[in-house]
Amino acid sequence: MSVNMKKAAAERAVDEYVKDGMKVGLGTGSTAFYAIHRVGELVANGMDLTCVATSEETERIAGDLGIKVVDLSEVNNLDVTIDGADEVTMQLQLIKGLGGALVREKIVAAASLDQIIIADESKLVESLGKVCPLPVEVMIFGHEKAKRMIERQGCKAVLRMKGDEPFVTDNGNYIYDCKFDGIENPYFLESRLDTIPGVVENGLFLNMTTAAFVGRSDGTVKKIC
Repeated sequence: MSVNMKKAAAERAVDEYVKDGMKVGLGTGSTAFYAIHRVGELVANGMDLTCVATSEETERIAGDLGIKVVDLSEVNNLDVTIDGADEVTMQLQLIKGLGGALVREKIVAAASLDQIIIADESKLVESLGKVCPLPVEVMIFGHEKAKRMIERQGCKAVLRMKGDEPFVTDNGNYIYDCKFDGIENPYFLESRLDTIPGVVENGLFLNMTTAAFVGRSDGTVKKIC
């Protein structure tokens, strides 16, 4: 059921926002996977698109589908980026990063005229930080010090693991998944996290999203804008 909701949201978003000749950002994660495949179908049917990937995994998937992928430095800006989210509010504020690509996702989102979010209804929340942890990417050097400073913001920070070893991002960094009992002031938290030495980026995506498409269990897709 959840897979069908993700697929429905992804295909609706791509069909509404991706047009011939566009430069398109491709997101990372289980929902973005369906958007990438829909873009691949459009390319196979003759649509001319130039895409930028937000992760090495996304670049691999896109390449397998015959999608033209270039480095972000090769384009001035992107017309649209379609990506998933771990939490999204009705005000289009997000938590992202459980897929491990939050830094590149934020850079690509900032370079896009429109960021379009796709999700299933389980990701729609009233306020941020009550359901999923907030990912914070940190440099490996001194990461224990960064953790202690992050936890002063009122959370429990847990180093993300992959098997028996710490998870390492495409950028060569670690991620701390930070569990808050809700985030009352995300703008203040974002500014505090960004000043911690060793923090590369956090998973708060605030005032960056144009619209969200949310797949629902009844088979419909709700657009929030």
